[in-house]
Amino acid sequence: MPDDKTDPREADEDQAKLADSPKAETPGASPDPGLEVGADLTALLTENAEMRDRLLRTMADMENLRRRTEREKADTARYAITNFARDVLTVGDNLKRTIDHVPAEAAAQDPALKSFLEGVELTERELLNVLDRHGVTRIEPLGARFDPNCHQAMYEVQNPDVPEGTVVDVMQAGYVIGDRCLRPALVAVAKGGAKPGKPPQGDGNGTAPRRAANDDFPGSAPPGD
Repeated sequence: MPDDKTDPREADEDQAKLADSPKAETPGASPDPGLEVGADLTALLTENAEMRDRLLRTMADMENLRRRTEREKADTARYAITNFARDVLTVGDNLKRTIDHVPAEAAAQDPALKSFLEGVELTERELLNVLDRHGVTRIEPLGARFDPNCHQAMYEVQNPDVPEGTVVDVMQAGYVIGDRCLRPALVAVAKGGAKPGKPPQGDGNGTAPRRAANDDFPGSAPPGD
């Protein structure tokens, strides 16, 4: 009858073989913790960079909005009286017509007429001062180069003594408010003289180009152009 007992030496050898053999991969074993930490760190860095980029863009947009709002607020305050000022200009025109239609000789001979004329002139000056305090100034284009931004040509005058395109007569004064044309000056333009050089980049006063106060005044050119 065979012996069921196992030789202790054989058992030890079998255990030694098992210890020396490569360990089999265990299904479902956890990956290396170091790899997981590295992947999480990369994801966090990427997310942080994206959030920082979005934050910078948002801050830039807010700064642009703030500047635009301040600019619009300043423009609103500066040009709020545009329509009112345009209506008041009619009063100034009537005062100017009154002054121009009273002969200086007649006023010198008639004390009452002279006093009346001085009162009208004083009223006109005060009106212009009030408008000036609110940013509305009169254009003085006589003798200047025609500027379609703030002049409106009514007719041409043959005059070889001045460069072509020079304003030689003003039928109605023009006005600007801030850097915009409130009302164009109605002018007569010379033709037949020397050809002008490079057109000026501004109005008849040598300032920067202007545009209509409400952007509804189209620039005009001298007749015949």
